[in-house]
Amino acid sequence: MMQSEQIDYSRKWFVLAAVAMSIFLGTIDGSIVNVALPTLVRELGADFPTVQWVVLGYLLTLATLILSMGRLGDMIGKKPVFVTGFIIFTLGSVLCGLAPTVQWLIGFRVLQAVGAAMTMALGMAITTEAFPPAERGKALGISGSIVSIGIVTGPTLGGLIIDALSWHWIFFVNLPVGIVGTLMALRFVPAIKPAGGQRFDFVGAGLLFSGLASLLLGLTVGQNVGFGDPRMLALFAASALLLAAFVIVEMRVSQPMIDFRLFVHGLFGVNLATGFMVFVAMGGTIFLMPFYLEGVLGYATRDVGLLLAVVPIALGVTAPLSGSLSDRVGSRPITVAGLALLAIGYLAVSTLRADTTALGYILRFLPVGLGVGIFQSPNNSAIMGAAPRNRLGVASGLLSITRVLGQITGVSVLGAIWASRVAHYSGGPLAGGATAAAPAAQVAGLNETSLAVVALVVIALLLGIWGLLQERKGAAAPTVEPGR
Repeated sequence: MMQSEQIDYSRKWFVLAAVAMSIFLGTIDGSIVNVALPTLVRELGADFPTVQWVVLGYLLTLATLILSMGRLGDMIGKKPVFVTGFIIFTLGSVLCGLAPTVQWLIGFRVLQAVGAAMTMALGMAITTEAFPPAERGKALGISGSIVSIGIVTGPTLGGLIIDALSWHWIFFVNLPVGIVGTLMALRFVPAIKPAGGQRFDFVGAGLLFSGLASLLLGLTVGQNVGFGDPRMLALFAASALLLAAFVIVEMRVSQPMIDFRLFVHGLFGVNLATGFMVFVAMGGTIFLMPFYLEGVLGYATRDVGLLLAVVPIALGVTAPLSGSLSDRVGSRPITVAGLALLAIGYLAVSTLRADTTALGYILRFLPVGLGVGIFQSPNNSAIMGAAPRNRLGVASGLLSITRVLGQITGVSVLGAIWASRVAHYSGGPLAGGATAAAPAAQVAGLNETSLAVVALVVIALLLGIWGLLQERKGAAAPTVEPGR
């Protein structure tokens, strides 16, 4: 029997609901702890550099394991890996809430991230299989909106929970969702058996893990010690060598971790690259805006959370609509439109001032949320649609890793740009860091950082336009019939 014939499309919405729960939990836990860091410093008696690893340990584990879990799903079946990940994540959440010290909390966050890697690597692949091709854009649009809503909603929800209860509950709230999601995954996710005789590429997986770990350690630790530090430069050099070795190995083995034939279709790489750039922009913005809203404009934590909700609300409304539209008219024109709107939005963000009103903030960020929502769903659909069924797990993993890498890169690189520009406008480094600078200096640094984001999004837009022209050129190319 063909694989496509084993799928019961009548269960598609139940499958999507189970996947949505896992995606939301996995992405929200990547950012919900950020707002709790000052509380953890006080209540666990730890210094800030140590507490930072509650966030970094989760993100590093997630990013380094996602592709391996995607490949494992393609080999042994997506359902067992996905369900196991749900169970591990839920267990890890409970243990995090019970952690007596910061060291135990960091360890349980790593366990949580192992489960999140298993679910996030395969969520898009399971959704792609559960829906007929004509509805793929709509389904991935809903999934994509949940990803971004989870990332952006984390600090907002975390602030409300800590204010009403305690830091323990930012983890305990995962328990009921995790139990329901696991039961739904067991009941509704189709158990499609892949072809046998497949082998796991342990050498490739080891090189990829080591290369990504070196890169991410350099990006994250470099925020504190400086990217020019010899140790950081050594990490970046090691990352380049390890990832180059990974590519060489993958080109030679019969069953690689990543099948580079996926990139023969150049537009597959364009979609991944533009998606990465968009998440760099979003990751940096999510990181910087609380400092501006609270430190410069003087809003309370709860009000900051409400203002940060502008982007996820706009995204959540537009993403499913743009995904449905891409099913009818194609993905490329819609992604280009989304990138153009996103560039306009960040250009408006670069005009923030020290006396900007709440309405002024909302009007500037509304096109950012709309632009991401319009762009993301068709882009995800194009990526998953280009992958053969036996490589859907890896394609889904590539989508997830570009998202996580983009988030980490945005926080580290854009955060460093902002800090350096604030120091410039302050006449030199400040003992208390960039957040201790005068509001005028912080805003000037933020404006210049936003212009750097505009430049990045414009590059993504130009890539998108090139992809659109290439696609139309291919569609317009005349076909020559035999004998003519």
